[in-house]
Amino acid sequence: MALPLGIENKRQVYLVIGLFTLVICAGGWEIRNYFFAAPSNPAPVLRPVTAPAPLASAAHTTAATAGPEALKLTNAGIDPALHLDRLAESEQVEYFGTGRNIFSGESAPVAIEKPLKSARSQPTVAMPPQRPEPPRPPALDLKYFGFAQGKDKSIRAFFVHGDDIFMARTGDIIDHRYKVVSIMPGSAQVTDLSYNNTQTLAFQAN
Repeated sequence: MALPLGIENKRQVYLVIGLFTLVICAGGWEIRNYFFAAPSNPAPVLRPVTAPAPLASAAHTTAATAGPEALKLTNAGIDPALHLDRLAESEQVEYFGTGRNIFSGESAPVAIEKPLKSARSQPTVAMPPQRPEPPRPPALDLKYFGFAQGKDKSIRAFFVHGDDIFMARTGDIIDHRYKVVSIMPGSAQVTDLSYNNTQTLAFQAN
């Protein structure tokens, strides 16, 4: 037979309260031991350890095996006496040379010939490379030989290209290559579209 819902809730509440009380008591006990309890095992005290002094025999053995033994010399055959005759011979040696006497303050310095050319190579100045001149465009193969003025005062020019005659206004293109820029009674400006070059053609009567 199932218990009523109210009794089950009360038991769960009591169980939670009991567990929470147990956790608080255990935590308080651990905190008390951490802050107030004396340490059971004191920290060990470190004592300096001194190395034993090396034995004299070991030092001698190390020095002996460090390198080859030196050659021991004797004093036999060494004459400690002072030979005055040999000393006098060395003092009588005179200085002879082809240059200036370094032991005399009156001797003239040696003349040194000046070199004809400096031994050091003269720095060469690099000339900037010269740019080749661009090719000049050819002269226009046109001849301006006349013009005519219409009723609207617009001017039409007459040009000769080989055996062909063209009549053009300002802005017209002749033979798919030449563009008329301006027309004046005495001259006309024409641009060669192949070279983008504008030249002035003087009036030439037939």
